[in-house]
Amino acid sequence: MKCTLHGARLVDASGDLPSGDLRFDGANITDAGAALTVPEGAIDATDMIVMPGFIDVHTHGGGGRNLHTADPAEIGAYARWAPSTGVTSFLVGVVGTPGSLPEAQLAAAAAAIEHREDGAQPLGIHLEGPYINERRRGAHLPSWVRTPDTAETERVLALSRGHLRIVTLAPELPGASAMIRRLADAGVTVSLGHSDATYEQALEAISLGVTHVTHCCNAMRPLLHRDPGPLSALSESPTVFGEVIVDGVHVHPAMVRVLLKLVGPERMIIITDALAGAGTKDATFEFGGQSARVIRGAARLADGTLTGSVLTMEQALRNVMRMTGVTLSEASGMLARNPAHAARVADSKGLLQPGYDADVVVLDQALTLHATYCRGELAFASDAWRVRASISDVTAL
Repeated sequence: MKCTLHGARLVDASGDLPSGDLRFDGANITDAGAALTVPEGAIDATDMIVMPGFIDVHTHGGGGRNLHTADPAEIGAYARWAPSTGVTSFLVGVVGTPGSLPEAQLAAAAAAIEHREDGAQPLGIHLEGPYINERRRGAHLPSWVRTPDTAETERVLALSRGHLRIVTLAPELPGASAMIRRLADAGVTVSLGHSDATYEQALEAISLGVTHVTHCCNAMRPLLHRDPGPLSALSESPTVFGEVIVDGVHVHPAMVRVLLKLVGPERMIIITDALAGAGTKDATFEFGGQSARVIRGAARLADGTLTGSVLTMEQALRNVMRMTGVTLSEASGMLARNPAHAARVADSKGLLQPGYDADVVVLDQALTLHATYCRGELAFASDAWRVRASISDVTAL
């Protein structure tokens, strides 16, 4: 569709323009700059904030849908729900399966990516495990854990059909070094996570090709004064990005501020690590065949183990602003620009610039989401935005 958002505050990682126009025609942004005259047919957005759509590179589902599934239609249903949280693109989160590779889940993810429908765009696959340290497995079952193997690396790449974007692994495991090198050579972002790696082992892994750290502080060796662990290695490695879950449960707000000082807004990536229960009123749902329950804003397994979150990305924006005091431009970098780098799409997503994909969110001054455009198509709209944009065909949303 052709659209002009007139007079909005335009914010992305490169700047903050108090009043400007954003135009897109079809799937791409055609112009972004200072507001001059009101174009014919423009939507008045003078009291609104326009930002790049959020990119969630670590999620397992939401809206009652699981991404770790053998059914591509379930991933498609998630993609249609996700814009209601400001997500315009995401990685399909796949975890382990008992005693084998998650072949059916990888096949379903690849099929959903290749035959995507409306809504948020599945950019690729984030394989979290099964090459993780059992000591730091978190909610991952022991039967899912596997040892890195050269032949199995090739099998994972083949099953993913060129759609593998991030692999989380524990670099201290036997055979992990060869896997890191092979994945990096294949253009996959390799992430340290669910790991008991020491500071020295983490630095070695980074030298081999690790450029990402999965949910910092969670399921890893902690930061201690005589055992600094992987977080210190991250802080000293300017090419490595670090994820953080800002639900206020997985990581204390004070520690979020510490992490921000360690890596800076240029290298922090906000994620949800959300499960199917995110954005729903259901207290019980499933994660990888395990029953999970929401208890005081956190998802836990039956034994009380903290598992993925029920956080949504538009709430994550408000949380990180409140927790850290970063600028809105810096927050945009953490929710859009930085994850675009991790997902290998930074040349087309994450900024409000001509030629970039028209993935856009519209928020009010309280950072409440009012509209989400995915590749130029309106995928979510509040009642107020429908009125403002003169939308009559509400059944299409």
